[in-house]
Amino acid sequence: MVLNRTKGTPKFNLRIQAWHIPGYIILGLWCAFIFIMLGWIVLAAFSTTREIFTDKLLSTGIHFENFVKVIKQGHMFTAFLNSMIYSGVSVALSIIICAPAAFGLSRFDFKFKGTIQKLLVVGLGVPAVMIIMPLFYIVSVLRLGDTKVMLIILYVVTSIPFNVFYLMPCFSDISPTYEEAAAIDGCGPFRTFWTIIFPLAGSTVTTLVIFQFIGKWNENFMAMIFASSTKNMSLSVALYQFIVAMTREGGWSGMFAAVTFVSAPTIILYILLSRKIIGGVTAGGLKG
Repeated sequence: MVLNRTKGTPKFNLRIQAWHIPGYIILGLWCAFIFIMLGWIVLAAFSTTREIFTDKLLSTGIHFENFVKVIKQGHMFTAFLNSMIYSGVSVALSIIICAPAAFGLSRFDFKFKGTIQKLLVVGLGVPAVMIIMPLFYIVSVLRLGDTKVMLIILYVVTSIPFNVFYLMPCFSDISPTYEEAAAIDGCGPFRTFWTIIFPLAGSTVTTLVIFQFIGKWNENFMAMIFASSTKNMSLSVALYQFIVAMTREGGWSGMFAAVTFVSAPTIILYILLSRKIIGGVTAGGLKG
């Protein structure tokens, strides 16, 4: 693609665009496949098990009772509220902790700065399955197993390495003149960061919050180990338990209804905030 110098708009070049056609075709086919699968799942969620196996979806009408069964038998409403608590509180605490840490590591030079950064890199490379046994032992000793507080703490701690490294480039690109001007006006470091620096990183922080919220919403491994009781289980754990129960009963329509119920919030969230997500990622790429 060649820029039109007179108007500043891209000028179409067939030779260059021809190289992109195979990629566009593959991307289009992949998107079509995803949309067809999602559409089929939604239709199956409103159908009966017999209609699913006879490939006659919705032939007897729309069956909302599938979702009623999911909410009542699967304890989905309680699990939904728990997931909101786990995702919302853990992401908020993580940002409160990681944003100042990322700013300090990107802006100031101090003793053991390099060591801290290396430890964060190590933390990024350690999979959750490797630390699950030590965490289980610590939780058992503290007698905090199967509690909301413990799962929130684990979510916050395990997200620190990624969050800090994601925010560091953004804060390093913010001009120090903002801090100097704030200091002249009498602002302390704490107030300067939260009222001036932090809002300037709004697009990057928003993108990180969305990614982390969706990640915690869909997290299943730790939630199943540390909060598996009915009163504390997350939506992903409730979905797993409900699918196991429906598999034994042969209730395939209930399984698809449960999958739709659990997936809908994150899909809607992404659709509503897709511009902010793309804008934040693009801004980060341009700054990098």
